[in-house]
Amino acid sequence: MEQQGIDQQTTVSRVTTGMRVVDAAGLDVGTVDLVQRGDPNAVTVQAPTADPGSSLDELIESAAVGEPDVPADLAARLLRTGYLKVSTDLVPTGAVYVLADQIATITDGQVLLNALATDLPPED
Repeated sequence: MEQQGIDQQTTVSRVTTGMRVVDAAGLDVGTVDLVQRGDPNAVTVQAPTADPGSSLDELIESAAVGEPDVPADLAARLLRTGYLKVSTDLVPTGAVYVLADQIATITDGQVLLNALATDLPPED
């Protein structure tokens, strides 16, 4: 299991922004926007807490959602395993996330997935 995590991190580290992403059926998913290597110690995702004396602008900024913009349980998994954020026209939010273990291979400047585009979680 530990070896698999190392292999996934090696694979993720070979991805660069701008690469095309193609799903298991050969569908062009979109373009890599963000590459995030995994952190096995990432367990929880918490929004920053605002100081009660903060201005309205600071309060709004502190409530802003960071990456990944998905439900907390999925965000924790993405942060642990590593992920790609892919710009796409396939979902209304304009982006989907690819877990490191959904990357089959990287070849010819493309990221080939072992999952279908419909299985990729969309950005919230």
